[in-house]
Amino acid sequence: MSSTEVKLSRLLGLAQKFNNFYLTGFHKDDIRPFLVGGQQVGLIKADVYKQLLKFPEVFCIRDCQYTKQGLVELNPAFRDYNERTVHLDEVLRSLRSDGSFSALKGWRDECFEVKFEHKALLKMERAATPLFGVRKYGVDINGYVRHPQHGLCIWLQQRSNTKETWPGKWDNMVGGGLSVGFGIMETAVKEAAEEASIPKDLVKNLVSAGCVSFFFESDQGLFPNTEYVFDLELPVDFVPQNADGEVQAFELLPANECVERVFTPDFKTTSAPVVIDFLIRHGYITAENEINFTEIVELLHVPLQSLYTYKTRLEQKLQQHQSTLPKDDNNCNCDSVPKRPLENGHNKKDGA
Repeated sequence: MSSTEVKLSRLLGLAQKFNNFYLTGFHKDDIRPFLVGGQQVGLIKADVYKQLLKFPEVFCIRDCQYTKQGLVELNPAFRDYNERTVHLDEVLRSLRSDGSFSALKGWRDECFEVKFEHKALLKMERAATPLFGVRKYGVDINGYVRHPQHGLCIWLQQRSNTKETWPGKWDNMVGGGLSVGFGIMETAVKEAAEEASIPKDLVKNLVSAGCVSFFFESDQGLFPNTEYVFDLELPVDFVPQNADGEVQAFELLPANECVERVFTPDFKTTSAPVVIDFLIRHGYITAENEINFTEIVELLHVPLQSLYTYKTRLEQKLQQHQSTLPKDDNNCNCDSVPKRPLENGHNKKDGA
């Protein structure tokens, strides 16, 4: 085994790190499906679940014979996008004010949409999304140079020390989340201008390179992320300049040094998949020099769309066991839509 192969075999450990929840989290007993409009859109951990019990008019906490832990559902009486958004936002602001979660200290007044398939069900403050384990989408741009002396080189940015998340960490040259009202290419162009001052005559050369997906867990919550990836070959003499105050430095690194930077604790863990994917696609990491090549490729494309399938699985079980279901089960009212708010899975009694 060559020295290069030994070095690159650390990549599997890194891929397992940014997929720590995917590999181990689903085996925990404190995870509950989170449903909106009858569809699973997220996952709720025990610490969040305990806080949501304080808001029985907004969340239905239900037991169900087909899920070990039960489930959490946004009150089905909230029928549309705006109504769901308003009620959820009130809860989030309350949790923020009482300091319940460190994730909410990074409140941005920026919203992500919560979707099922392609339908937007509500919008949620970006900082709160890890608490509900909802899928998040972003854009990353690999800025690279074919240097005459150093070969393939990659631009990295160092995040500002004032960033709400991952302050001071090294990151991809350009990256940003898909906020409400912005499309994928629109976000890429916007972030390229704001973070790196890439002019229009260069940004028009963006090349779509697919996406990566992973499922990470930290003390902030759950991160089932999909990143739309773009490659952008840049002139040797181009130097990115930050325009929005969110980046403190840029550095151009040869591919081998870039790999080493990604392994350090100074690199943003959830940006590592984009760099690894780039190096695979450009032939730097191959099956010949990486013993765990196929496992790493798989962990760059976690099938998130197949993980949030609670309703589908429940419907299958209901069909199989319809004859054995009780006719009146207040603790498992999964398919009905209440005419008024529920409280912890039960219809509120008149006068209660």
